[in-house]
Amino acid sequence: MNQHKKRSSFSGKIGFVLSAAGASVGLGNIWRFPYLAAKYGGGIFLIVYIFLAMTFGYTMIIAETALGRMTKKSPVGAYDSFGKSKWLSLGGWINAIIPILIVPYYSVIGGWVIKYLAEYLGGQTQLVAQDGYFGEFISNGLSPEICFIVFSVVVIAIIYAGVQNGIERVSKLMMPILVVLSVIIAVYSVTRPGAFEGVKYFLVPNVKNFSWMTVVTAMGQMFYSLSIAMGILVTFGSYMRKETEIEAATEQVEIFDTAIAIMAGLMIIPAVFAFSGGDAATLQAGPSLMFITIPKVFASMGFGTLTGVMFFVLVLFAALTSSIALTESAVSTFEDEFKWSRKKSTTIIGLIIVSLGTLSALGYGPLAEVTIIGMQFLDFFDFLTNTVMMPIAAIATCLLVSRVIGVEKIEAEVTADGAPFKRKKIFAFMIRFLCPVFAAIILISSIANAFGWISM
Repeated sequence: MNQHKKRSSFSGKIGFVLSAAGASVGLGNIWRFPYLAAKYGGGIFLIVYIFLAMTFGYTMIIAETALGRMTKKSPVGAYDSFGKSKWLSLGGWINAIIPILIVPYYSVIGGWVIKYLAEYLGGQTQLVAQDGYFGEFISNGLSPEICFIVFSVVVIAIIYAGVQNGIERVSKLMMPILVVLSVIIAVYSVTRPGAFEGVKYFLVPNVKNFSWMTVVTAMGQMFYSLSIAMGILVTFGSYMRKETEIEAATEQVEIFDTAIAIMAGLMIIPAVFAFSGGDAATLQAGPSLMFITIPKVFASMGFGTLTGVMFFVLVLFAALTSSIALTESAVSTFEDEFKWSRKKSTTIIGLIIVSLGTLSALGYGPLAEVTIIGMQFLDFFDFLTNTVMMPIAAIATCLLVSRVIGVEKIEAEVTADGAPFKRKKIFAFMIRFLCPVFAAIILISSIANAFGWISM
């Protein structure tokens, strides 16, 4: 029982909500959401996404958080608490390994953000907007590696400080700043000449733009956005006090995350529309949107340097809060499973981050010739975690909750603080039937897309 006494905890609901929201609000919201929304139907994508977040997303957050708080353990231990079957252990380990594989490449991108922020602070707004600047930077080898190490050291230092002193304190500082910056940039972006078309496209649903892929990509994005199936919510749930209302906290995380995703859309889509004269095709996916298109947009408008500084501070905070949550989940697993001290666990995770991250950092430069199934290291780690492992982890959690633990025990955990379980019927139906099917659809369609069997 001394395990329970020693376990760290959040100070209360605000600590949990801001830390979980910090985990959720990451690069996925800022560079993936606006692009997918633009590509798969604008306003109609937004409606589908919000509907899925309120049903599928909500169910998974409740299930994972309750599982963590019920067992007071990180993913492997939480799964093993319900029997020692092989598939249970495997489900726990998949949840636990995902963050260990994501943090290294995510930190490389965090390093790129540091580089761009430094350039904007130095007034190099026109330089970073030049054709070929990004390509030259990432293929340099040494420069991306140094930026990656700087980012990783910051994350590891915060993890060393612990749950309340590190994660919670940083989230309480960074999340409000992130919200304020996103509002300022969105207002500025929306008021540019020619930006209104972008706003209309993003917010007004057009049924003609709806397709089956709208649903599949919205589902995939929700995994990214809500930190589902990464072990984070199980770990954070294990730090949650019994008197904190799980359902109310979940709703706040959902609202926070969806609001930031919408703000990201308003920051980026109208600005790019204004810059390109209304050409939706200029909204590229992923890194090229953030590091090529956006700098060009900033260079073309007034206050470009100031906007660039604010934007990359916001992106840096988003990247840091997510990396901290992912690293914490990994450290917690090592502490629980190998009975190591926090310092030892953090040091070993730090070494893993640096070694795996170096592969991704050098993957477009000195190691460009080395590919796995035709992908650079960074793209491969992204594919492996997001496309293959996360849907499998989600299916495992659904089966654990519906077939092994039982919905009644989750209900007992959710109502432990005396609050009613308002959306119990939706939860029970989703976890038993729809969530595993949704996750399987994402898994199959994404793998088929990666190998070119279908095009998304």
